[in-house]
Amino acid sequence: MKNIQTSAERMPLKKDVHAGDIQAHLEHIQDEFRNGFEILKKYPKSVTMFGSSMIDEKSPVYTKASELSKKISEEISYTIVTGGGPGLMEAFNKGAFQAHGQSVGFNESLPHDHKTNEYLTDEIRFSYFFSRKAMMTFTSEAFIFFPGGFGTFDELFSVLTLIQTDKIPRVPVVLFDSSFWNGVLSFFKEVMIDKFGTIREKDLKLFTITDSPDEVVSIIKNAPVSDWWRNLN
Repeated sequence: MKNIQTSAERMPLKKDVHAGDIQAHLEHIQDEFRNGFEILKKYPKSVTMFGSSMIDEKSPVYTKASELSKKISEEISYTIVTGGGPGLMEAFNKGAFQAHGQSVGFNESLPHDHKTNEYLTDEIRFSYFFSRKAMMTFTSEAFIFFPGGFGTFDELFSVLTLIQTDKIPRVPVVLFDSSFWNGVLSFFKEVMIDKFGTIREKDLKLFTITDSPDEVVSIIKNAPVSDWWRNLN
């Protein structure tokens, strides 16, 4: 297993930096974005996968997550990108690692125990949630969401909003495990569309709910490669 050393890791934000030290924060944020873009450039084809850190290997969902990422790595050789932590993030990285594929983690420094999982072939650790999320949602050939908590929903709605507002190209968003996501779909339809009108019927086409690993692989295969940003200076 190979772990890269980034400047963000070598020079973490000092705990004694005063909250009002704007320049120190700006420089650290700049480093995190620079390091994030550099690592993304290394992987021309990637799939970003999201899911709960609280679902462990005893759960059938963990097994499904690991099997799906392994299938993606074996059949189409796309890099698997995750948050790099425990739970389903570990499952995604584990599947890719077992398939001898590329397995990247964008981890977050948290006040409670949130260790990087052991199945990464590349990683970077962030101090700021917003820079980490920007890197994880900036570009990918597809975004796959498994059952999760507030963090997973935060990332899902960020991706859907970016696509809805044309801030990123239209890429596949897959919600895997209908037993979890069908309830969310009902809320979208019955509350957000029918009762309040806060989204439109066409917005439901921004994502696909499925239980089929084969369908996921097919969706990724048919998605265009997101190379538009690689020529940015």
